[in-house]
Amino acid sequence: MTDTESLIEFPCRFPIKAMGKSSEHFDALIVEIIRRHVGDLSEGAVSSRPSSNGVYTSVTVVIHAESRGQLDAIYQDLTANPAVLMAL
Repeated sequence: MTDTESLIEFPCRFPIKAMGKSSEHFDALIVEIIRRHVGDLSEGAVSSRPSSNGVYTSVTVVIHAESRGQLDAIYQDLTANPAVLMAL
C-alpha cells in the first residue's frame, strides 16, 4: 500500500501505543525504538499508564509521522522486541 492509498494523510501527528510487562526501563525501551525512526519527540509526547494490577504498562508516544513506510518500520521494530507484548 502506498501513501496515496492510505486512509491516513501524511504528514500527521500519530499516536503509537506499546504494551508490555511493567519494568523500570520499559518506557525508555519504547522511546529508544521509536527514536530510531523519528527525529525529535516533542515535549509531552510520551505518556505511560500501568494496568490496574500493575503487572503491565502501556506507553503511548505521539510522533510526527511522515509516511506509511515509517509507521510500518516502527511497528516492525516494536513487535520484534520480546519485551513488547502488543503494539497499536
